[in-house]
Amino acid sequence: MSGAIRNPNLRILLIALSVLFLDQLTKVLVQRNLLLGSERVVIDGFFRLVHWGNTGAAWSLFKDNNTMLTGVAIVAVVALVALRHQFEIHRPLGQLAMGLMLGGITGNLVDRFRMHHVIDFLYFYTNQRGGTEIGFPAFNIADSAICTGVGILLLLSWQREEGPETAHS
Repeated sequence: MSGAIRNPNLRILLIALSVLFLDQLTKVLVQRNLLLGSERVVIDGFFRLVHWGNTGAAWSLFKDNNTMLTGVAIVAVVALVALRHQFEIHRPLGQLAMGLMLGGITGNLVDRFRMHHVIDFLYFYTNQRGGTEIGFPAFNIADSAICTGVGILLLLSWQREEGPETAHS
C-alpha cells in the first residue's frame, strides 16, 4: 500500500470524493432520463425510479426549508472535518464512515445550491389489498452513504476496546 493511501485524511477525502462523484453522476442520469415528478416502474409492486425534488430533509421533514437545511449541511461538514479525530478515524472503518458521511452530505448540498432541492430517485414500495401503496421514502446515493456512515460509527461506538479494564468483565 502506498504512503498516500495510509494517510487517514487522504483516505477519507478519496472516499468522500468517490461518493460525491457517484451521487452526482446518478442524479445527472436521472435528470436526463426522467422529467421532474415522473416515475418509471422497474419491478412492479416493489421498485420505481423516480425524479422527485425534496426541499426538506429525510422523509421530507422540514419541507420547503432549503435555505435552513443548506446552512445545517454546511455546519455539519465543517463540524465533521474539524472534529474528525473524535470519530475513530485511526481505524479503517472509521475512515470509511467519515468519508461516506462527508461525501453524502456534500452530494446533497451540491443539489441544494444547484437546484434548490435534493434529487431523490430510488423508491421502494408495496401494493396492499384495496390498491393502497405503502412506500419507503425516496432516497439517493448521498442519503445511503450518510446512513451507512452513521451506522458504521454507531457500531464502532458499541465495540469495547480490549484492555486490562475490559479483560475481567
